[in-house]
Amino acid sequence: MVFNVVLLASAEQDLKDLRQYIVKNFSVVVWQETYGNIKKAIRNLKHFPLAGSIPDEFHQLNISQYRQVIVGLNRIIYEVRQQTVYIHVIVDGRRDLQTLLTKRVLHGG
Repeated sequence: MVFNVVLLASAEQDLKDLRQYIVKNFSVVVWQETYGNIKKAIRNLKHFPLAGSIPDEFHQLNISQYRQVIVGLNRIIYEVRQQTVYIHVIVDGRRDLQTLLTKRVLHGG
């Protein structure tokens, strides 16, 4: 079975922010490699969406519909509903996910 993958607006903005950060602090070449790895991981979700683990931040709250895949230093947080994978967050794994999610919920950012 092949799942549909939907990159939500929040994840698209995350990619733009991540690109800006990597290009500014490292190089375009590093961004291209990072982006290629992220795209590959997203393509894999079409076939293996349940292969990701439940993020600790969600597991502690007994929320099990969200999963994550780790790509280098980045996390892709997604939700599987029926035959669709919704990608909510693409973030540097060193960032505090709870703070990021709280900001999005409370401030729309």
